[in-house]
Amino acid sequence: MKKIFVVVIILLIISCKENNTPKRNSISENKEVRDTLTTALNNIYQKGFINGFSVAVVDGNGTLYNKGFGYADIETKKAYTKNTIQNVASISKVVVGLALLKAQEMEFLKLDDPINKHLPFNVINPNYPDTPITIRQLVSHTSSITDTDFYWSKCYILIDSLSEEEKKHMKIPDNFNPKEDWLPLGKFLENILSKDGEWYNTEVFANRKPNSANQYSNIGAALCAYIIESASKKPFNTFSKQYIFEPLKMKSSGWFFNEINRNEFSKLYLEKKEIPHYIGLTYPDGHLITSTNDLALLLSEIINGLDGKGKLLTATSYTEFFKSQLTKDQVEEGDEDNLGIFIEKLISNNVYGHSGQDPGIFTLMFFDPSKKIGRILIKNTENEKDEAHQAYWDIWNTLEEFQDKLQK
Repeated sequence: MKKIFVVVIILLIISCKENNTPKRNSISENKEVRDTLTTALNNIYQKGFINGFSVAVVDGNGTLYNKGFGYADIETKKAYTKNTIQNVASISKVVVGLALLKAQEMEFLKLDDPINKHLPFNVINPNYPDTPITIRQLVSHTSSITDTDFYWSKCYILIDSLSEEEKKHMKIPDNFNPKEDWLPLGKFLENILSKDGEWYNTEVFANRKPNSANQYSNIGAALCAYIIESASKKPFNTFSKQYIFEPLKMKSSGWFFNEINRNEFSKLYLEKKEIPHYIGLTYPDGHLITSTNDLALLLSEIINGLDGKGKLLTATSYTEFFKSQLTKDQVEEGDEDNLGIFIEKLISNNVYGHSGQDPGIFTLMFFDPSKKIGRILIKNTENEKDEAHQAYWDIWNTLEEFQDKLQK
């Protein structure tokens, strides 16, 4: 979900190369290339820095390559496969963006509506009480609503109650809260953002006018999902299942553990130490549970949507989805990169998509809009060693090499 470091984008940029778009061979006609890729990825896994991961390469016609490596459970030696599911962090926001535009198509809301038009409680920046915050500002991260330390201390909740013996064998981050602290999305947001909320503190609002500057906001993304819920009178998890997961046949995806097959869920690790299963109270901003198999279906849809040929949204909505939402005044001077509707546009390097990072999780999902081909990486291990970071990017760059070979 959460704090995506600049190094992620810098390394992603380094991995992107310019070339023209040659004719692409079918994966079924190129078993040798596929086998070579599998060998290369397995060699990276054998270095021992990642317990389990899966990857996919996708175009508008479907999945070209999809495979898992290593273990979803080290202790039992359960394999990590293309069908293994886990939280995918901030890639989840792409689903929020698609759901928002679907809600607009259904006339539940409009992007430029003030957020308070659709909320059962008021959210106002006390530094600028006469300036309304809009839905569009939430998706462009210009709302002036910020992720405070208090937010980070409250948002992670354990799925299970842990015995003292289990706690001894796990790495439990300090900001994880017990299962009993669960709150519905709307109540959590009201507690933090409403002046009448139990945890309200003006620090959650930056001392700058809404729409004046861009600052990444997880809580803003969660608020956007709650607006969809409030306007449609349908829980966000139900709305996204009905209008995104089911049409795309993403059968293994969901937001809560009672919506998925937990037997397919990977354990998460800090190096070799298990992290207990968790969720965020602001779940839409980073707690989609899915697999590379399902994400490949989503990415293929988005690639088609770029040409107005997606099946989830109209061509007009997809134009809005990819439209640059930030003005020149809202980005640093000389920076060509921008945002669509919860999708990152690294314009200077010709890739669109999203990344994600959470305890035990690192994810990437990007595609080249000129070649109409993309790649996905999901891994279940957090490891701060330099060699581990290099292993992640070796995987990513190896996938790019595979793309190039397909296009010869």
